[in-house]
Amino acid sequence: MGLAPNFATLLVGRCVAGVGVGYALMIAPVYAAEIAFAESRGALSSLPDICISVGILLGYVANYLLSACSRCPSRLGGSSLQGRAEEALAVLRRECDREYEAGVRLAEIKAAAQGVPAERSSGKGVWKELFVHPTPPVRRIVMAALGVHFFNHLTGIEAVLLYSSRIFKATGIASRNEVLAATIAVGVTKTVFILAAILLVDRIGRRRLYLSSLAGIIGSLACLGLGLTVVEWSAPHHAAQWAVVLAITTVFTFVASFSIGVGPVTWTYSSEVFPLRLRAQGTSVGVAINRLINATVSMTFVSLYKAVTIGGAFFLFAGLSVLAAAFFYFLCPETQGRPLEEVEEVFSHGWYARRREVPGVEMSVSTVAEGNGKTQP
Repeated sequence: MGLAPNFATLLVGRCVAGVGVGYALMIAPVYAAEIAFAESRGALSSLPDICISVGILLGYVANYLLSACSRCPSRLGGSSLQGRAEEALAVLRRECDREYEAGVRLAEIKAAAQGVPAERSSGKGVWKELFVHPTPPVRRIVMAALGVHFFNHLTGIEAVLLYSSRIFKATGIASRNEVLAATIAVGVTKTVFILAAILLVDRIGRRRLYLSSLAGIIGSLACLGLGLTVVEWSAPHHAAQWAVVLAITTVFTFVASFSIGVGPVTWTYSSEVFPLRLRAQGTSVGVAINRLINATVSMTFVSLYKAVTIGGAFFLFAGLSVLAAAFFYFLCPETQGRPLEEVEEVFSHGWYARRREVPGVEMSVSTVAEGNGKTQP
């Protein structure tokens, strides 16, 4: 891509790179969810989104930062389903802090794999169970997992990140250096708040963090739309100062709100709700939808704001975010603290996804460990 002599070559290179990005976006959250213990799964599953943000801010040092990740153990689900329990246990011993944790995780994976016919754990059997003849819990899981990816970029985050310089220019910032500084500040804000999300996602839960994030997004988008509309209707260089300040401030509050909840929780949630036999294929479909909406918003935003004004575009994103909040509130139950192999049971209670009590993690650990012949120290 760096040596491309024309746009066509650049586009081909981008498409080839996109294949690798697609694999990474599917594999990374699934892999993190499968090797993580229940109480730290949310934080570890958020790491891919954090890496994306750091890459946006510090792309030119990404290779150096990731140089220590040259060796990764085999995917656990695949190892245990294929009868390689000893290999899976060896992987878990390297990844877990204590011996009993490795035994617990292996017992959970074995329990999930029992009774799954071979034709349902791979190939056409998986796709049929996902989309042709799904059980009611699987149907709800598919709706929830694909829905969070669908709404992820309909909040307008890609428009703000890619076109933040245009937004700042629309507020009246004319200096190129000032626009550049503001754009860098947006990247810093995104990275800082995603790091904060790591500390919160396993403490306050997915639902509370996601819905609180959407509340901040909706308020920020509404204020951003208002500020930009007032600036646009004003005479050049004579816009009300409050509108300029409001528009600039809400760009940062919007990015912060998205980065502390909707951004990382989307990847955490979608990687942990699918049962083991469906996880790889289900997550890959979610990633495909995520990238499709990402590309759609990125390529149509300029045309959109020219058609409905830049303020109107953000009012539209605010409305879509309200729909996202309703969707998540009613259709996405809490999964915090649940072993991956028990998450399917959470979706067996109907469509209304009120927050349910989650059994104590330590109690669950002790029970499974005893079943595996190990006791908790």
